[in-house]
Amino acid sequence: MAGNAVEKRTGTEVSYSNGVDPHEEPSAEWGWHGGFPKATQGAGWFTVFALLIMLIGNHENNTENLWLIGTAAAVAAGLVYDLKRRRTAWRRN
Repeated sequence: MAGNAVEKRTGTEVSYSNGVDPHEEPSAEWGWHGGFPKATQGAGWFTVFALLIMLIGNHENNTENLWLIGTAAAVAAGLVYDLKRRRTAWRRN
C-alpha cells in the first residue's frame, strides 16, 4: 500500500539522464526537476501586453512612455530569444 511519505532515493537509484547532478541540485534526488516553459512564455507575453496597455492614460511627458515601451521591448526580445534557444536546443546534443 502506498504511503504519504516521500522516500529519498539512494545514489544508485538516481537517474542522471536529465543531466542534473544531485550534488548541485538536491531536489533532483526526489524526482522531477525542471521548469514551466509554456507558463513562463505566457506570463512574459502577458507582462508585455500589460506594459503596452499602460500607455493609455494621462501622462505628463513622454519619459514614462519611453520606459514602458523600452521595458516591453526588452521583455519581448528576451521571450523571442528564449523561444529560439528552445527550438534549437536539440541540435546541440
